[in-house]
Amino acid sequence: MAAALSSRFLNTVRCSRLTSVSSVYQNGMMRYSSSVPSDSDTHDDFKPTQKVPPGGSTDSLKDLVENDVKENPVMLYMKGVPEAPQCGFSSLAVRVLQQYNVPIGARNILEDPELKNAVKSFSHWPTFPQIFIKGEFIGGSDIILNMHKEGELEEKLKDVSANHKSQ
Repeated sequence: MAAALSSRFLNTVRCSRLTSVSSVYQNGMMRYSSSVPSDSDTHDDFKPTQKVPPGGSTDSLKDLVENDVKENPVMLYMKGVPEAPQCGFSSLAVRVLQQYNVPIGARNILEDPELKNAVKSFSHWPTFPQIFIKGEFIGGSDIILNMHKEGELEEKLKDVSANHKSQ
């Protein structure tokens, strides 16, 4: 019975109008593909889309990152949010920064891949989290942890925490 169903399925696939039939069944083995067929019958909901229209999207994201870094004495681009980090490195960065009782500006890079790329481009650094203090790119969680242990982070944040306490 299984052979009959398999044969019937294969004949249906071979007779269908899909252009990628050879990628579905080859050499007696089932093959899978993640490509979207360029079939005119493909529904618009399943076609790739761009979230932001071309022309100006990178400029606006670059401006967003520049403003974030300029307006927040401590800016953290992370996976998740400070209240709910979604990776260990982001969690470590938040815990270290919270030791200094400073306001932390943060953006979740998991919500927008274009933002993630814009931040990488801005800092010329490939990994996350990324921490900026007073407009200067510092690095990731390993760097601020080391600065914390050496007492350098306290020095870097002293006027930020003093301004925060006086408000």
